[in-house]
Amino acid sequence: MERVRAPTVLLFDIDGTLVTTGGAGRRAMERAFEQTTGRRDATRFPFAGMTDRAIVRMGLRMVGHEDDDQAVDRLLAIYISLLGAEVDAASDYDVYPGIVRALDAAERTADTAVGLGTGNVREGARIKLSRGKLHQRFAFGGFGCDHEERAELLRAGAERGAAWLRRPRSECRVVVIGDTVRDVDAGLAIGAEVLAVGTGGEELEVLRARGASLAVRDLDEPGALDALLG
Repeated sequence: MERVRAPTVLLFDIDGTLVTTGGAGRRAMERAFEQTTGRRDATRFPFAGMTDRAIVRMGLRMVGHEDDDQAVDRLLAIYISLLGAEVDAASDYDVYPGIVRALDAAERTADTAVGLGTGNVREGARIKLSRGKLHQRFAFGGFGCDHEERAELLRAGAERGAAWLRRPRSECRVVVIGDTVRDVDAGLAIGAEVLAVGTGGEELEVLRARGASLAVRDLDEPGALDALLG
């Protein structure tokens, strides 16, 4: 008897999963902090898996500034104004192996919604993906402006993906594609499968131990597409 494939929502992380911006996001964030607080050293902590709002809030706290929502919004607006030039100037911007092939395959697969699940705010996501000609390939997403907690923004993305498919969320298979333990934790928290990739630098053994359904070097690895598309 032929297996019935569930309608599938794919939620891709951006940094370390789809593309590397060569540190453009960090440079823009450091410049935004310098303009706002006079301190370029506010963000001397790992960003991996954090949402933009959480990064800004932590940075403000580290330099003793108010970290209310208005302060976060002001600094994020400056960050966005600086990000495009940093991305354009990055000499080592790149789209990771297997990404275009995976997106092509997903677009050809019936009952598959291709979206983002990223800690970037929506405009930051657009800027980072546009250079690689990827932005228009995602119909929806869960973003860092939806929620500061990664699991909640993924939940928002999953709901939007189900709506795009015109199916109840409960009927959909959700797959989170990410490169950090925070991606794995958040995906598992919403009941999703997690396809973890090593392109962001995390050890595959660490991602597997955290509970990833599959951990691969990149999406060119044999079996990755089958796992992605079900």
